[in-house]
Amino acid sequence: MQALHLWTLLATYAVAVGQNQGQKNQECRKLNAQMPEFQKKTVHIKDPGRVEEIICGLIKGGAAKLQIITDFDMTLSRFSYNGKRCPTCHNIIDNSKIITDECRKKLLQLKETYYAIEIDPALTIEEKYPYMVEWYHKSHALLIEQGLQKDKFAEIVRESDVMLKEGYENFFDKLSEHNIPVFIFSAGIGDILEEVIHQAGVYHSNVKVVSNFMDFDENGILKGFKGELIHVYNKHDGALKNTEYFKQLKDNSNIILLGDSQGDLSMADGVANVEHILKIGYLNDKVDELLEKYMDSYDIVLVKDESLDVANSILQKIL
Repeated sequence: MQALHLWTLLATYAVAVGQNQGQKNQECRKLNAQMPEFQKKTVHIKDPGRVEEIICGLIKGGAAKLQIITDFDMTLSRFSYNGKRCPTCHNIIDNSKIITDECRKKLLQLKETYYAIEIDPALTIEEKYPYMVEWYHKSHALLIEQGLQKDKFAEIVRESDVMLKEGYENFFDKLSEHNIPVFIFSAGIGDILEEVIHQAGVYHSNVKVVSNFMDFDENGILKGFKGELIHVYNKHDGALKNTEYFKQLKDNSNIILLGDSQGDLSMADGVANVEHILKIGYLNDKVDELLEKYMDSYDIVLVKDESLDVANSILQKIL
């Protein structure tokens, strides 16, 4: 009902500001009738009036002002398909034949221990932070011990159950067509992430990936990881380290941010000149415990939604 009410409000929003704004304002007034995606049961909005204003601001700004900042695992990729969990970038390696059964067992034990901490609604981000660092360092150390070969990655991605969300082609292709900058900020493994979107045919020139990239020796064998660790809850620090990227986009002051954790909310912290920012959050797990918290922090919360329908419907109006 909240989402439906939002688009009822939109019918009365946006008085024309000068002749050149007339068409954009007309678009705002038509949104209720033209965006059935917002009436899906998966859509939850705490403050429809605020979301109304943000989206109309994005529409008026158009392509020239827009940029996308997004997480990858379970945001652009699916959380589940037909009731079965889909893998993250790390899981693609965990589940593959290029690691030993003993290593796989140890990685699974780490996941069982630390994933419960990652999504525990009773713990603060500050309390979770050191455990995430511990988890990543331990799992990365195990991968380094395995001496992974870079030239096997294409094959293990092809053989994996990874899936991008429904509507991904439309999402990436439309953004590419209009040359909208897309900043994928992932705590996963960048080499695997890039292979996933490459194989999906959507690694376009407007896409920049910031993630945990592997470091290989001259024979293509994993010897370590490059740069500083990016985990679920330190994306604020990573965003500030990418201020040079955002400075080049100083005119792109309107942002659509997509994430699936509380840590993703800080991904736009490196942007100095934000005019309008719409935060869309996917809530995939522990819905009853976390829905209120997500609705307090994300403008739009999508519960167990395996599509990009809402983002695509907004892009259709902006571009």
